Amino acid sequence: MIDKPEASKGGESRPLKVRLKKARSLSSSSQKWLQRQLNDPYVARAKREGWRSRAAFKLIEIDDKMKFLKPGARVVDLGAAPGGWSQVAAKRIKAEDGGGHVVAIDLLEIDPVTGVDFVQMDFLADDAPDRLKEMLGGEADVVMSDMAANTTGHRATDHLRIVGLVELAIDFAGQVLAPGGAFVAKVFQGGTEGSLLAELKRNFATVKHVKPQASRADSAELYVVAMGFRGRSSVSGDDLDA
Repeated sequence: MIDKPEASKGGESRPLKVRLKKARSLSSSSQKWLQRQLNDPYVARAKREGWRSRAAFKLIEIDDKMKFLKPGARVVDLGAAPGGWSQVAAKRIKAEDGGGHVVAIDLLEIDPVTGVDFVQMDFLADDAPDRLKEMLGGEADVVMSDMAANTTGHRATDHLRIVGLVELAIDFAGQVLAPGGAFVAKVFQGGTEGSLLAELKRNFATVKHVKPQASRADSAELYVVAMGFRGRSSVSGDDLDA
């Protein structure tokens, strides 16, 4: 159950933090998650503005800073469900007006999004790169991923899972990106170290980390934005900035 906001002395309701009454049917962690959702201003804003998820605001902030979603671009959204990032991309590249093209891929089914073509499949499938390029009508200008590996609670194990998923996304991007293209992916603090960061620097002109305001303050998530794809061959990244 949810406690209703109290009325002020003047009879008008005042915004108060929503509190959940204990429910036996919900675990403690589920209650905490639900209470956080109810009190999250980005969740409420997403509903008002018609975005599929609060994650839409993360991509909006990242693109406002890095400007990789250009009108007419070809975009691949990996792990796209429920479709918030695809919505943002479609609007920014003007796909709804016949400008660019967004292809969203996920193992889960997604309700239709205006200006987005959806394919329900595993991006690791052997035919995925060729199939997506065919749907795009050519190589991609942007590959983006808001995917997150399932966590176990064991820090070392979770770190390896996170790095492994990003490495797979990078490998996929290398197969479908056009020269000069961009790669955007969710990582976590400590998740783009060592060989993974070196790989990005070899293959992209610039590599930056971004922490959007829409990302919860208590979350360790960051986003890595790699721009200026060098093409299929690896090159030295000694002179690149991180």
